[in-house]
Amino acid sequence: MPLTTQELEAKLWKAADILRGQIDAADYKNYIFSILFLKRLSDRFDEEVEQAVASGVSRRVALTDRDEHEFFVPEDARWSSIIGASMNLGETLNVACHAVEEANTPRLDGVLAATNWNDESKLGSPANRERIIRSLLNHFGDLDLSDSNLRVDAAGGGNVLGDAYEYLIDKFADDAGKKGGEFYTPRPVVRLIIKLLKPEEGMRICDPTAGSGGMLIYAAQYVHQHGGNRRNLALHGQERNLGTLAIGKLNLLLHGLRSGRLEPGDVIAEPHLKDRSGRLLSYDRVIANPPFSLKNWGHDFAPNDPHHRFDRYGAIPPRTRGDLAFLLHMLAVTNTRGMVGVVMPHGVLFRGGAEGKIRRGIVEADLFDAVIGLAPNLFSGASIPVAICVLNKAKPAERRGRVLFIDANQDGYFRSGKARNFLDPEHIAKIADAYHTFEEVDRFAHIAELEEIEDNDFNLNISRYVDTTEPIDVMSVEEALRRLREAEQARDEAAARMDALLMELGYAKEG
Repeated sequence: MPLTTQELEAKLWKAADILRGQIDAADYKNYIFSILFLKRLSDRFDEEVEQAVASGVSRRVALTDRDEHEFFVPEDARWSSIIGASMNLGETLNVACHAVEEANTPRLDGVLAATNWNDESKLGSPANRERIIRSLLNHFGDLDLSDSNLRVDAAGGGNVLGDAYEYLIDKFADDAGKKGGEFYTPRPVVRLIIKLLKPEEGMRICDPTAGSGGMLIYAAQYVHQHGGNRRNLALHGQERNLGTLAIGKLNLLLHGLRSGRLEPGDVIAEPHLKDRSGRLLSYDRVIANPPFSLKNWGHDFAPNDPHHRFDRYGAIPPRTRGDLAFLLHMLAVTNTRGMVGVVMPHGVLFRGGAEGKIRRGIVEADLFDAVIGLAPNLFSGASIPVAICVLNKAKPAERRGRVLFIDANQDGYFRSGKARNFLDPEHIAKIADAYHTFEEVDRFAHIAELEEIEDNDFNLNISRYVDTTEPIDVMSVEEALRRLREAEQARDEAAARMDALLMELGYAKEG
């Protein structure tokens, strides 16, 4: 029987148990992801060899001809060679990782070699490293990750290995706390953003702070689920953390998205998604969960930005808060028909100074389409509530000059948990439907004209536009007097009954 998602998830989580307590939770994901992908490549390579032999190719050619394989695995990187090593296992794995990358450059650049299996600061002494690595090799040794055992759906929306990988990323984010949240956006939040933006086949989609690649993957899955060909998408992203970049590349590959393009580097200081003329590429959908209120975001670089991303709306973002710097970059790479969906802390909605000037400029350009407030505690290691800002460079006529405010930080729009809160499918559907319906909903959604926003000094704080307080019934004077008379009558009747009882008991009322 093919391997099920649940079986693979259990196997992967037990691999995490091998490392838990040995190294920092924020680090051990890289080792498991690296060895998982090596095993996957090796099993698939062996499967392709047998398929080639069955079709009449000699075994020698099948083992050495790169044209017979999607990803070529050199002999010293194959699983049989790795587990056959009796010592220096860390070096064996490092050699294997580099060999695979070199044999498949540029597609696998930075995917495996970024993990150092001889890192004493992470894995400890040589003896400890040997023990940990041998345990991982033995654990994965009986796992068959060939296509035939995984029911890989290369043309569909997902597969067993990709789904299990997503599960593990989620678990690592919880385990690693705040550090985990730096590379992972909760998938319900991702699904919500994708349902708001409705990507379509043929579009160019970008996540400038790609993390583990979840937003690009779910965009592709959305297109597939709605009848489109996910292969007819341009999926691009950039990520400055090389370890996280490797995870993102692996995630795309394990979901069958071979043509996805993830670049390394700081997207503010060094945007790498450019055309041959050096101009920034433009996109139909730009989606992101950038780091909140980043202090050293590149303020000194901004005034001389050759792409003029940060001086279009009246000011440059403040030195110690980079939230709007990422938003300005996103707007700069959105084409004239495109949309932006971005997770932001609430501070960007109301802070003054340079941020207030930028916000005013964006509002006056009629780019804000919706501001959606979500519940707190949705993100690992971040308890603050967040907002999804939707911006649209081609608003339909009925939405022009107007902004929709939605307050989903209330009962019925999220589920409370012990350590985290959650968005369930019904919550996502309610919020997305409210956005697309674009109608007033009492104590939940309000459509503000630009004049109303201007009257509020371009403050976009949701509470200024959506009043979630329950109405209080104000009693009229006549009703109050009527109730007072009824209460006095009831009091007098009770006093009379009490006097009668006292007389029966022989306690006559004096006077």
